[in-house]
Parts: sequence; C-alpha cells; structure tokens
Amino acid sequence: MNLVVGVGLRTGTPSAELQDLVTAALHELAGEVRLVVTITGKENEPALQELVAQLGAGLRTFSKDELAKQSVPTPSAQVEHLKGTPSVAEAAVLATGARLLVPKRQTPNTTIAIGVQAAAGNEAPGRAVVQRAAGSEAADRAVVERAAGYDVRDRDVVQRVIAERRDVRRGFLDLPVDDVTLGRVLEAAHRAPSVGLSQPWDFLVIRDLATRRKVHDLAIAQRDVFAASLPEDRRAAFDGLKIEAILDTPLNLAVTCDPGRGGRHVLGRHADPRTTMFSAAIAIQNLWLAARAEGLGVGWVSFFEPGEVAAALDLPAHIELVGYLCVGYVDEFAAAPELVRSGWAKRRPLSWAVHHEEWGRRDTSIVDDALQAAQNAVPATGQRVHVIVGGDATQLRQAEALVVDLKADRPPADFGVLWRPARTPAEAVEFGVEIARDLALQGVGNLVVQIEENSERAEALARGLQVGASACGLTHSTT
Repeated sequence: MNLVVGVGLRTGTPSAELQDLVTAALHELAGEVRLVVTITGKENEPALQELVAQLGAGLRTFSKDELAKQSVPTPSAQVEHLKGTPSVAEAAVLATGARLLVPKRQTPNTTIAIGVQAAAGNEAPGRAVVQRAAGSEAADRAVVERAAGYDVRDRDVVQRVIAERRDVRRGFLDLPVDDVTLGRVLEAAHRAPSVGLSQPWDFLVIRDLATRRKVHDLAIAQRDVFAASLPEDRRAAFDGLKIEAILDTPLNLAVTCDPGRGGRHVLGRHADPRTTMFSAAIAIQNLWLAARAEGLGVGWVSFFEPGEVAAALDLPAHIELVGYLCVGYVDEFAAAPELVRSGWAKRRPLSWAVHHEEWGRRDTSIVDDALQAAQNAVPATGQRVHVIVGGDATQLRQAEALVVDLKADRPPADFGVLWRPARTPAEAVEFGVEIARDLALQGVGNLVVQIEENSERAEALARGLQVGASACGLTHSTT
C-alpha cells in the first residue's frame, strides 16, 4: 500500500529525532511511503528534507487554511494558536485524501501521522471547477473554471526531481554522455522563459581535455585564494571539500549570455538589464532538473574570475559567462547536499523567507520563533565571528571580522560588510536575529559582538544578534 507521512515540526528539529519517530511508526506497517506532507513554510527544514530523501518520497505542502478544514481525531489548542490549524500532521495526511492509519505521535520537537492513499487515478481529469466570492458580497458566488493541475502522482514526480537535484562534485563514472541524451537536456534548458523571449543564452559543449585542463588550473588558483582568506578553523573544514569535477566528467558546459540579443526594444528589459542574466540562470536550472531526470549529475563551478575563463574559452568580447557546469553519470545522488552532509552549511527555512504584504510580516515572527527555539537549542560548535555593529570596512583586518553598516548610504561592495540601514529599532532587532541565525547555518559557533555606533538602532541590532545566537546554541558575548 502507498503510505503518506504527515509531519509537524519546530524550526531546527534534529534530523535523528524526526527519523527515529517515523521509523518506529513505519515498523508496524507494510507499504511504501510515496509522499511526505506538511504545512507550507516548513518544506525547507533540513530534518524534513533529509527524511524525504531517505524515504525516496515526494514532498507536498498545504496552507494553514487548507489544513484547518480537516476534521482531525486529536486536535490541539496550542497548535491552533500557533499555526492557525488544530493539527498539522494529521490534517496534512487527510488533506491528500488519504485514510488515517496511525494517529498523532510526537516527541518534544516533532509530530507525525501516517495514512494510506486511495487508488491512483481517482482525481477528476480535465478542467477543475471551483467557487469563489464575486465582488464584495460573499453570498454572490460564481462558478469559475481553471486549468487543471497535474494529478498527485505527476505532482510528486515534479517535486521529487526538484528535491533530489544535487550540485555533484564526486562519484562521476567513466561513461560517455550520448548526443541524444544531451540533446534532451539542452532542449529543456532552451525552453526556459526569458525576458521578452530574447533567449540570451548559448551552450558551449567542451569535451577537449586540453581546454578543460586550462579551466581546471584557473579554478584551483581561485580555490587557493579563497582558502587563504578564511579563518584557520574554517580553512581546515574547507580543505576537505571538493569544489569541482572539471576533469572527472566526460563533458563540461559553459552557459553564456548575450546581453544585447534581440536589439533595442526587447520587451521588459529596458528598466532592468539584469533580466538577461536572470534568464540565462533560469535556463541552467531547467538544464539541471532535466539532467537529474536522466540520471546525470551536474556540478556548477564558481571558483573563477569570469573574464579569465572567457579568455581560456576564446569567447567573443560581447558574450558574458554565466555558469560553468561539469556533467556526467554518477554512482549515486546523495540524500542531502554535500555542504549539508559535511556540516559546512544548512538550509534556511522557507518560513524565514516569506513575508506577507510588507517586509517582516511572516507567518511566525522571526524574533518570537528564535526565542522559542532557544528553549531547546543544542550547544553549537564552529568558527568564531567578530561582528562589529556600526563599523566600516576599515575594521576588516582580521579574517573573522564582519561589519554591520547601519548608515543610510550604501557602502562600497564588500562581502565583509553587511549593509543593514534599519528603519526602526524593531526592524534592527529582526535584522540582528536573522544575521545570527544565517551565520549559524554557515557553520558559526561563537559570536562576539562589538558595538561601535552609539545609537538605539545599534543597541537593538546587538540585542537581535544575542537572541539569534541563543536560538542556535551559539556562544556569544558583547564587548
């Protein structure tokens, strides 16, 4: 039988806690998990992503309003207060049309429920019919036709290829990629949307070993430059990472952009010329997903100065390099990205990134969420970062320094300087929480905060840094 696992979990839930709970529940059942379901906003939680990859299942989300419509056997007033629905795990299972087999089971940070799917193909084909309020009077309802979405199985396939796409650096096989397969992958890339249908991309297929060696040498030189810029503890972690597979794959692809393609009056480009580069990047994503469906691994190499690579490839002067990709068959696709598995970085939850109507209005306050997470935080280890609030780029003498510039005018571009011109003290607190939590996702374990600017905003941002650090178990101090 086809099983559905519903999951409700707190931000930062340990993967082992979720997987142990699910494994214990599945031990009693005979069947295959085809789908994992949860509330919208939780789909990028690392623990959930790892569970989906481990089970080889699809992932689907439902809004709180969709979940609130379900009649669940074990509702929770606390969950309803926090999430707007009396259940997440049970309601998510029922929202798929599945029959509930295992009611709510929970641990301190997560809740699960398990159901069995109805037979495939029961969804109505063709166009779906929905009802919605017409005008301002709810009683006046009109029947509206909309284009039908895919059925559950097809939706799961789409979600699966997205979830299982990996930036691959290891495990490439000594197997050629035939032209027919490569053609399908490039056709998918060529179907990407583009500003004004300008199609600014081109794809340079590189199999010649001598050319690839020239590009490889450029990547290794930039790797050494980056390693030298790191603090000592971070450098040790970086030494174990593989950054490219230029010589390990049978072919490389250089994806380029012609910013002027289409002439003067390309629709939509006049206000933002960057849209040509965005278009080429979307083509790369199409290519990446199609390659995964073909069993091809793709690794994007970014340890380059683009002009140097353009010279090595003898590109025309007006052509810009967007991406350099290593492509080939692999022995496996890892359950999680290499940077997650190695501990270098973790995914940022979707709930931190979605704002409603105005900046900062999330489903859950990022500050309240951090305060709640601090109650269950596990002490973290990792690199030390010295955050200078209200400083400037002249204070970046040490590799561990990070400046937060609060001034109204944008400073010169520098990755050591975070420009955060908070409009209010409350926004400054949010910025501080977000900075600390994002640093934790990048492997920081110790935060030292130095306040250089004597202002309410600087004090507020420093408080936010402390709250965010506590949420992630970082050791922290203020000087």
